[in-house]
Amino acid sequence: MNVRKAILATSGFTVVFASPAMAQTGLPAETAPETASVPATPSDTGEIVVTGLRRSLQSAQALKRDAAQIVDAVVAEDIGKLPDNNASEALARITGVQVNRGSDEAGGVQVRGLPDLTTTFNGREVFTAEMRNVALQDFPAGALAGLEVYKSTTADQIEGGIAGLINVRSRRPFDFKGFQVAGAVRGTYGDQAKKYDPNFNILVTDRWQTGIGEIGALVNVSYTQLHYLTSSRYINGNIRAPGNDQPVAGPRDFVLPESVGVYYDRGKRWRPSVNGSLQWRPAYNVEIYVDGLFQGARTNVENDFVGLNLINDNPVLGNVVRNPDVPGTLDSVTVTPDFAGGRGIDFSRSTRAGHTNTYQGAIGGTWEIDERATLSTDFAYTDSRATYIDHNVDYAPATPQSADIVFDVGGKDGGPQLSLPGFDALDADNFILRGIWDRRSLAKGKGIQWRTDLKLKTELPVITQIDFGFRYTDRDARLRSGGRYASLRPLGIRLSTIPGAEDGGPIHAGFRGSSAQPFRQWWAPSRDSIFGNIDALRDLARSGLAQIGTPDALRELATYGPDVPAYIANEDFDATEQSYAAYGQIHYGFDIGAIPIDGVIGARIVNTAVEATGVGLVGGVPTAFTSDQNYVDILPSANFRAHLTDKLQLRLSATETRSRPNFNQLSPALTFNPNETPIRGGSGNIDLQPVQSKNYDASLEWYFSNTGSLTGAIFRRDVQGFITNLNSTIVDPTYGPIIVNRPENGGKGRLQGVEVAFQTFFDFLPGWLSGFGTQLNATYIDASQALPASLGEAGQDTAIPGVSKWSYNAVAIYEKGPVSARLAYNWRSRVTNFFATDDDGQLIGGEFNRPIERLDFSLSVEAMEALTLTFDVSNITGSPYRALRAATNLPDVSYPRDVRYESRVFALGARFRF
Repeated sequence: MNVRKAILATSGFTVVFASPAMAQTGLPAETAPETASVPATPSDTGEIVVTGLRRSLQSAQALKRDAAQIVDAVVAEDIGKLPDNNASEALARITGVQVNRGSDEAGGVQVRGLPDLTTTFNGREVFTAEMRNVALQDFPAGALAGLEVYKSTTADQIEGGIAGLINVRSRRPFDFKGFQVAGAVRGTYGDQAKKYDPNFNILVTDRWQTGIGEIGALVNVSYTQLHYLTSSRYINGNIRAPGNDQPVAGPRDFVLPESVGVYYDRGKRWRPSVNGSLQWRPAYNVEIYVDGLFQGARTNVENDFVGLNLINDNPVLGNVVRNPDVPGTLDSVTVTPDFAGGRGIDFSRSTRAGHTNTYQGAIGGTWEIDERATLSTDFAYTDSRATYIDHNVDYAPATPQSADIVFDVGGKDGGPQLSLPGFDALDADNFILRGIWDRRSLAKGKGIQWRTDLKLKTELPVITQIDFGFRYTDRDARLRSGGRYASLRPLGIRLSTIPGAEDGGPIHAGFRGSSAQPFRQWWAPSRDSIFGNIDALRDLARSGLAQIGTPDALRELATYGPDVPAYIANEDFDATEQSYAAYGQIHYGFDIGAIPIDGVIGARIVNTAVEATGVGLVGGVPTAFTSDQNYVDILPSANFRAHLTDKLQLRLSATETRSRPNFNQLSPALTFNPNETPIRGGSGNIDLQPVQSKNYDASLEWYFSNTGSLTGAIFRRDVQGFITNLNSTIVDPTYGPIIVNRPENGGKGRLQGVEVAFQTFFDFLPGWLSGFGTQLNATYIDASQALPASLGEAGQDTAIPGVSKWSYNAVAIYEKGPVSARLAYNWRSRVTNFFATDDDGQLIGGEFNRPIERLDFSLSVEAMEALTLTFDVSNITGSPYRALRAATNLPDVSYPRDVRYESRVFALGARFRF
């Protein structure tokens, strides 16, 4: 048996991979890291034993060096040694990867500025509910063996992401020599939520020689939990002039935002996870496996909000102080709402119970037919379901109150500030009930996927291997939701008298003591009292609406029939999708003089058929719409590598990729009111085409030691059809022109940039100093896209949302003897969050993040052979997230949009193994 062993170090585990198991990495077998690149001491059995952080970095480097594609990786030891709780946070350390943060964790992931990724689990596509991708933050770090980011792909890899592919890899029993029990326990503490949370993971595995061959079994259980609190001071809406009828003290020659407020994003989030695997090797050349995954996500949300309109509802603007540095804008203003007109300062407690379960089961195997042919197959079924229940209690001061607004308090915190001078917000008797919101939603998705691959080694002069394969998928997505609102302000019900009020009290204040927001605490009903008294609150809504008796109130009352909100017809959506893919590729190798050349050339052909059904509202009447698509993509790929020396290699890559639209973007349902002038509506767009990209990459990689490398890459993405929600005019055969806000394919876009990465340990230093090392990487991206030619000026260029021009990571490492430590700094430059267009498609403003930074630290000390103590702290500097909002039609005018304080999270724990 030709066994090729590749090493992947885990959190102190001893790990050995044989070639059949390498199929789960997504790498072709011939690109697995060679044992020659990972020198270590052979054990008595001849297996190569690898432990420690250095070996982990070495293995990740070997994978990058030996892969057929351009790939970066993080292995489990890296994740365990960094203050990272989930996959998204770990990915933020990789060159060219950027993440978006919210609710005290990393969430959305972008590779080289693009979010359109394929996500796989052990090489299989995985998704959540009706979405195409999985939420990578749902993967606890303790459940992972590694993360692989493929920035260029080969024809045998799953299609679906113009940004590339991220593979999440778990462990299997044949990765270990025999019986192992290992795991970790951690306690975390957030400095804003001020709550302690437990986290743990445990892995048990063994393998046995039996009469029917070798059998292995593994189960890994993980649980993560965090009470989070993110505090925000914000403005909202367009930046524009006061209303024509709005009372203003003095001249009206200024613009201001439509609203201002304070927001607390808080709650409890916990994620249970179980993955397991059975492996059976009945013969030396045959392996059969069964894998299973359960991924859960739970949230108990209790958000708090206070805000008021500055333009709508015509509040009085007094004490107007202009900004002398930016003519036409304000430093501060006093706002007195038109309380007699029924509006004032709004408060709200928003609660949610979210529950997501994702299951995936797979069976497959590998048969090494002979020394030249390997056949593998894999069949998987995925089922995901997400439910959300929302209950909001809205309230307001019982008597008229004025607010003082400062639009930029200056200093390092900057941003807006809202104050309510003279108002006792801690007394429930000072509030009246404004309304009750009640909503539920259900999202479901399921699918099957089957793939078969044949790899044939040859003895031809140039072609070393030929690969063929096919893949079939059948997927469906479904969304149901419904909600209702009871407007109860006219009744003047004191908040202290509503059901469950006795359990309410002052909310937990945030902002970490920042003096920039003096008004930070007010009274609110508790989340438990809202959920525990929801039936009584619904009864109050029904009786209150009946008592008010106006046409609007009776219309709201009609939606309060059942105890649970009914699903609303025009919020229903269903989609089915089948895809058929086939690929062929050749591996080649030859010499040019003394320089070995190798690579992979291939093509993937994919046929996709989609049918979407949605219900819209036309003049208030539910109307069903159904439409379908069928299209074929041909995706060529070519990868070239020149081994200039034993340590220096050049890569060139040219590929074509594409991303399908999300299912909800394809909804054909159109909702509009024909009695409006002009008629406006909203819909999805079944005519959306996949986003297509032609990709060009070149990298030069110098591997000067087992843990040392200096690599540089240049890349370009020529993208066609970025999808953005815009106003577009369609012509209905009955109602004529309708301005519809819907997703549209844009024109051409371009991303091009440079990546540089360096890592090493300073082994040349004497004594304890030789334990120091570093990882440094930086990415520059120049990006722009054109709006659809049908809107405004043809080819009008604008920024690509979510792309930072610059980002970098700087990591200081120390590992010597029992001590291992890391200090990791992450920085990314300004980001465009979104842009907006008017009815004619012209740009009228947007929102921009200021630079974002993050500093994290981790320390581990091996107390004994089987026990390591750990301490982590994330977001050490606590630097607030800050954004700007540009004024409508005034590109040189902006206001601070959002100042958001995320928690510092401290963790103390231990890892064990035996």
